[in-house]
Amino acid sequence: MRRPVVRPVALATRRLDLLPLLPSHADEMSLVLADPALHAFTGGAPLSREELRARYERLSAGSPEPATVWANWVLRLRGQGRLVGTVQATIVPARGLAELAWVVGTPWQGRGFASEAARAVADWLGPLPVDLLVAHIHPDHVASAAVAARCGLRPTGRLQDGEVRWESGDGRGERLGSG
Repeated sequence: MRRPVVRPVALATRRLDLLPLLPSHADEMSLVLADPALHAFTGGAPLSREELRARYERLSAGSPEPATVWANWVLRLRGQGRLVGTVQATIVPARGLAELAWVVGTPWQGRGFASEAARAVADWLGPLPVDLLVAHIHPDHVASAAVAARCGLRPTGRLQDGEVRWESGDGRGERLGSG
């Protein structure tokens, strides 16, 4: 049986354009992601423009695992035309699984952009062979927990690498968008 080809496409929300990630986005995104505070819950430090470009080249090339799809977008604020963050889904169609993650630059936080973008990607995943949507969130990251909840995810109480696993539905494979 042939697997469907899954690639990110441009998406639009009320205030944002979600554009498939390209290496050329690294210049502007290196400024968006430059605040060390963005790494308070995930660790590490901001990447340089060159490091971010190399990372975006790897992400744009796709997963080295044939059974895994990397779907990555930058978030462009409509009207201002500036990039404000990213959202990504790591999709394993054979397992019916997608892991969702997001980051919004510090100056644009608290305005609902992460929720808007994450919900758009969750909706995009709906018709794909994805039954379970997952996010991993640091237990103290209240803002990301709120984003996950707005996407219909619930905390499972299970920890992975110090982060709480959040899942869609009842965790038994409820179809996305069915609740």
